[in-house]
Amino acid sequence: MKVSFIIPLYNGLPLTQAMLESLRATLPVGLAHEIILVDDGSSDGTRDWLAGLRAPCQVLLNETNRGFATTCNRGAATATGEILFFLNNDLVLLPGWLEPMLEAFARFSDAGLVGNVQLQHATGAIDHAGIGFDPKGKPVHLTGRGWSDWRRCTAVTGASFAIRRELWTQLGGFDEAYVNGGEDVDLAFRTLAAGRTNLVALRSVVRHHVSASLGRKLRDEQNTRRLFRRWRQQIATRITRHCARDCLLASWEEPRDYPDPALARHAALHWLGLLPTATRRLEQAALTRLDYEERRWAHLLDGAALRPEREISWQFFPLEPERKAVI
Repeated sequence: MKVSFIIPLYNGLPLTQAMLESLRATLPVGLAHEIILVDDGSSDGTRDWLAGLRAPCQVLLNETNRGFATTCNRGAATATGEILFFLNNDLVLLPGWLEPMLEAFARFSDAGLVGNVQLQHATGAIDHAGIGFDPKGKPVHLTGRGWSDWRRCTAVTGASFAIRRELWTQLGGFDEAYVNGGEDVDLAFRTLAAGRTNLVALRSVVRHHVSASLGRKLRDEQNTRRLFRRWRQQIATRITRHCARDCLLASWEEPRDYPDPALARHAALHWLGLLPTATRRLEQAALTRLDYEERRWAHLLDGAALRPEREISWQFFPLEPERKAVI
């Protein structure tokens, strides 16, 4: 089996040099591999340094800065390995990080994206052990490791993940309409839609200089908006437990406003994971939250008027069928 390591670059030469050194130091003896470095218009001496690299390194140079998704796609298009590893240049790879990720593909026939545990380089705290969603439907990093060797999750970060080249080709790689953010979660949803399972190999641990890339956060709102619009129902399904929890909190604080015992019971069971499928009203609560974000984006990105609306309240759980959801 041959493995391809794809490393997108944009400045940060000292980080790149340290990352490549850690990669070489942690590769198993005899592993067939190639290292593809794709520079996205660096201006800090990176290109001069790249010119001195030799096999198994390959170097690709973008004529202009084209962003993370396009740069990764270009590297993957030249890869010949059975499994593709996408690695940020601001990682420090620790001994034993690679083997558990490779094991995932042997162990799980339906493995889609395989990520790992990432520690903040400065503090050693866990920064990533999978991706979930916060109460507003925004992607967030999971930070608990649990006791298993594997975690099934919705998504993993694009900073460090692996995928079979056949599946990458089938999915069409990253959507280049995302600009330095959101493309990893979008790819993960497409992987799930293809019937695969996304995993975190919890015994694979690396260090990460979190968000060291320049311009990393400049288009967060636009990227998240695109993600919401494409995967609205899937995201809503993943925040119904947040909605159930907040319904319970609101009922506890002001029980006279929530005299519906069935709703409280269903919310409690769903929050505890004992009722896997959310009720229609919990699903509507989740969709209402996403509607609120859409209004905010229309104001922030399109200049639409923002009506003086209060923050989301759990009074949009209707007690009578004719009542409409309000914000």
